[in-house]
Amino acid sequence: MTRDKVKKRIEYLVNEVRRHQDLYYKKAQPEISDREYDALFDELLKLERRYPDLALPDSPTKRVGSDLDNEFPEVRHPFPMLSLDKVYTIDELESWIEKSRNDTGYDISFTVEEKIDGSTIVLHYENGILVRAVTRGDGFVGNDITENVRTIKDIPLRLSEPVTSIFRGEIYIDRKDFEKLNSQFDSIYANPRNFAAGSLRRKKSSEVAKIPLKSYVYEGFYGDVSIKEHLKVLHKLTELGFRVFDDVGYFSSTIKKEYDNIFKKHTGWVRGTYRDIDNFIIRMKEVRDKLPYDIDGLVVKINEYPIRDKLGYTAHHPRWAMAFKFEAPQAVSEILDIDVQVGRTGRITPVARIKPVWIAGTTVSNVTLHNQDYINSLDVAIGDVVAVSRHGDVIPAVDEVIEKNDKGNKTFRLPEECPVCGSKLIQDGAHLFCPNRNCPARIYGRISFFVGRGQMDIENLGPETVKKLIELGLIKDIPDIYFFNPDDLLGVEGFAEKKVKLIKEGIEKSKEQPFEVVLASLGLEEIGPKVVELLIEAGFDSIDKLIKTAKKKKPDIFTKIQGIGPKTAEKIIQQFNDPYILDMIEKLKKAGLKFSKGKKEKEEEYSKIFEGQVWCITGSFKNFKPRETAMEEVKKRGGKVVSQVTGKTTHLLVGENPGSKLEKASQVGAKLVTEEEFLKMLNEK
Repeated sequence: MTRDKVKKRIEYLVNEVRRHQDLYYKKAQPEISDREYDALFDELLKLERRYPDLALPDSPTKRVGSDLDNEFPEVRHPFPMLSLDKVYTIDELESWIEKSRNDTGYDISFTVEEKIDGSTIVLHYENGILVRAVTRGDGFVGNDITENVRTIKDIPLRLSEPVTSIFRGEIYIDRKDFEKLNSQFDSIYANPRNFAAGSLRRKKSSEVAKIPLKSYVYEGFYGDVSIKEHLKVLHKLTELGFRVFDDVGYFSSTIKKEYDNIFKKHTGWVRGTYRDIDNFIIRMKEVRDKLPYDIDGLVVKINEYPIRDKLGYTAHHPRWAMAFKFEAPQAVSEILDIDVQVGRTGRITPVARIKPVWIAGTTVSNVTLHNQDYINSLDVAIGDVVAVSRHGDVIPAVDEVIEKNDKGNKTFRLPEECPVCGSKLIQDGAHLFCPNRNCPARIYGRISFFVGRGQMDIENLGPETVKKLIELGLIKDIPDIYFFNPDDLLGVEGFAEKKVKLIKEGIEKSKEQPFEVVLASLGLEEIGPKVVELLIEAGFDSIDKLIKTAKKKKPDIFTKIQGIGPKTAEKIIQQFNDPYILDMIEKLKKAGLKFSKGKKEKEEEYSKIFEGQVWCITGSFKNFKPRETAMEEVKKRGGKVVSQVTGKTTHLLVGENPGSKLEKASQVGAKLVTEEEFLKMLNEK
């Protein structure tokens, strides 16, 4: 495919994916199936990775998996709701299990649960009462759909214990109910998952109440530190009143008697040793179609929570869990050529160009070959006829060579030198890397990443502009963005006075980005938004603190932070001792970028009118959604906030439909404040 065709294809996919996102996420009126949408999205993502200079700055890939809309209030999750890494064969799963056992060095066990094809929900309970239900959204921010979720009969409005906690689960509809009800709606949904998601977004909860939605809950994040095993948490969830999967597998090196009582109470759950995992997976694949609802795979998790904490997370998924996806549709094609791509970190990726084939609702013409080990294992050569599938119905991959070529082409070998700059490649694990930081492909990649949407978001400095600036020699690396003279572009084709002015404004505006955005935008290995958030929460609220600690070269300082594992700790130390990175940070400091976490609000601007007061809140509010935002206003003005009314509570903010706190506040003599009165207080100064 020529570059012009690639560019047109990317533009088409961007518009098409954006249109379907709008139909699905905002209007709940999808025109295509979930798999077809995933195929379009993944093709766009793959093309952008292979041709980063052609990626559009407003591509929907910058907001992966978001389900935000304007109908429901946005709520930030207390911690990221990450997706799962995936494998597609039992051999791959066994390799991951073995690697997990070796990496931890402990006698660990695993649970296996169904991966239901529904709509993810995050449930917030306070003292056992359901107070909020939030969609997963983009993993960091979701939508408050509490009123609709309350209509789902198997989600308890009150737990059996006064637990204050967050739970994660899935909302779905049985296939029979879907088939029966789908025909009754003006818009026909493609599958049960889309129907469930669309139903949850209906404006009237009375309409949602008529739909037989169901739920399963599979994670609890409450603070009972005495429960350190996932199997016990699943059992606890049932005691609290949640529905948990009937089919759960538990596998360890030996059968542990400490779980006897749990398995007596859950007769559908099974247990065995590691060698029994295969049979459990095979059985679940066989009964898949007999289940009343759709599952698209299984989820395997490490059972022990302390081990999970040690393994931590990547920017995208936990290292302690793996999704086993059921087999994908397959097609046959011929490898026409193999290209070698160079990423911003220098990673070398071989990409097979194949005769276009139709798989799972989309045309596949480019397939990643991962690395040399993967190529060798399949004995892949140009001209071979191969079986191609979309792993997990998303990722195009070569499964096997069906027929060797008759042209004499041998197994493809990656070059020893970088195809862009000619530097000798180095091996790191299973992958080859170009070590030359000045490699044009790496320079372009890291600058494009830095300025892109979801990072520094520098308006009017898109991929084509970055490419032109590099070609003209105006910028050679990230810091140059803030020191070159945009006026030097005047006279260059496509850069009139108005555009140059907009570039200046975009660069200047980016200096307002907070520390956490700046740090994540540097594109350092293992230091994405999730790790940045963990570091800041642990007290590393400035780059100077981070560098000073990294210079001690003690990984345990970082591994003590929940969610940061040994690999991430080593990368933090390595990179913040790297003279190149330290020099880049110093230059960006001089440019005026923020390298410390400022106060969320300028507290000195607020009069301390609530100082010495203790506030609590009850009911719902028109101007404060979620209602905790009202309590943030109290804190800004010097007040203390509590979750329960006690003898020390001085004020209770009362909204519509107040709970038992109202009576308790009256008993202790606390002042009752309406929303209208509260707003007047806030506006006094």
